Amino acid sequence: MKVLGCSAALAVALWPGAAFAAADAALKAEASAKVEAQAKLVQEMVDSVFSFAEPGFQEYLTMEYLTGILEKNGFTITRGVAGIPTAWTATWGSDGPLIALGSDEDCPRGLSQYPGIPTLKPMVKGAPGHGEGHNSGVPMMIAAAIAAKEVMAKNKMPGRLMVWPGVAEELLGAKAHYVRAGMFRRVDAVLFGHVGNEFSTGWGDPLRPGLVSVEFNFTGKTAHAGGQPWEGNSALDAVEVMDVAWNFRREHLPTSHRSHSVITNGGEQPNVVPGEASVWYYFRGQRFTGVQELYKIGQEIAQAGALATGTKVSHRILGYAAPNYNNKPLAEALYANMQAVGMPQWSADDQAFAKAVQEKNGRKLQPLRSEVGKLSGPDDFDASANGTSDDIGDVMWNAPTVRFSYPANIPNLIGHNALSAMAMATPIAHKGALAGAKVVAQTVLDLVTDPALVQAARAFQHDVQFAEQSYAPVLGPDDKPAIELNDELMAKYRPAMEKFYYQPKKYGTYLEQLGIKYPTLE
Repeated sequence: MKVLGCSAALAVALWPGAAFAAADAALKAEASAKVEAQAKLVQEMVDSVFSFAEPGFQEYLTMEYLTGILEKNGFTITRGVAGIPTAWTATWGSDGPLIALGSDEDCPRGLSQYPGIPTLKPMVKGAPGHGEGHNSGVPMMIAAAIAAKEVMAKNKMPGRLMVWPGVAEELLGAKAHYVRAGMFRRVDAVLFGHVGNEFSTGWGDPLRPGLVSVEFNFTGKTAHAGGQPWEGNSALDAVEVMDVAWNFRREHLPTSHRSHSVITNGGEQPNVVPGEASVWYYFRGQRFTGVQELYKIGQEIAQAGALATGTKVSHRILGYAAPNYNNKPLAEALYANMQAVGMPQWSADDQAFAKAVQEKNGRKLQPLRSEVGKLSGPDDFDASANGTSDDIGDVMWNAPTVRFSYPANIPNLIGHNALSAMAMATPIAHKGALAGAKVVAQTVLDLVTDPALVQAARAFQHDVQFAEQSYAPVLGPDDKPAIELNDELMAKYRPAMEKFYYQPKKYGTYLEQLGIKYPTLE
């Protein structure tokens, strides 16, 4: 259970409930109808981004495709924001509150998977794939933005929109750079969606840890490993000493922390003492101070590894994510629209496919959800139950923000796993993204209709959120986005992946292009 500080608890206790002037029901119905009219476009966007399967900092096709759709619909595109070639914004409007609509669009490495079948089968073995479901989020936001824009323009409602993507989220590599570049400096409210298997949101500190991603690079001296090993200083030994020392230190770290690593360079061949070696760590800690302390300990242990092996060490920050904090007035407004829109109407085929995925892969059986989840608050969160990080946290400390889940995947699957890709170019993902777009479009109308809601969101951030913590990122002014991280990976796999790109002018759906009948149950 989360315990608020005294000043924050008092502010929440005195905070009024959701009593803001929601947008007119007829306007919301109009917005939902305009979203529904984009059902075919949403399907094409979800399927296309799935087929591109681009990992962090490589979202070039995804960018060109999605910004092209926004541009055709009257949005002004700015590409290459924050020094990241694949990052962009799409803006519309000239006055009124600025509402930012965001979601992630990258995918993890090594999770290539055919959609629409319930068994593991990579499309290109070893290639990246949407085993997290990020292919559905920005399409959802685009449909919402187009619908809200059309209603606002028709009814002369003041307000501005900014659609933006979370690139390289799986690397926690971009949003802190967005913030440092001032991308959210004048934003009044941020609605951020993440794929899930239900409609849910909450407010306050969800105890989602912050994170710093660091690569430690050791330099030693090569030598003949058999003939003159005493002439060398092994950089790989230094990496191994660091890993062993860190694992001993874990016993004395807070139980809420998470840390994990991979050796990114272990040398060239066994009979050459490695002159260079690298290890990549994620350090996750509660609150800003927790991340900073783990980062400090990591540097000390790396230095100890270097001293023990006669090598030298340097390090580079590859990514950062601040602890999360959701805005209460925004969460309440969004949740009211979730309840009004309701869950998608799942077909018998949808339920049969979900069951087949669960059965064939030894997962707990549970139908696609029919009820909206609860609105969570601080008393509902448990630090020991949540070890995932999300760099939307950096945005949350710079503009009032709410993060929510929308129902575009199957319950009880494994995150960052090919199982989570199986439904992501099927009607389950299409329906979930469409329902999410309706919720977002309606919430945008609430925000541009009632200035008091925007003011309350800002006041909650100042009076409650900032009473608990202040934004204190590890990222420094000289730290650059690691835009080269997946260059070699995509140079290797993109030629084989290209033949799987979706052709919407030729095929009604991606499953049709792949020759997969829905629902395939074996």
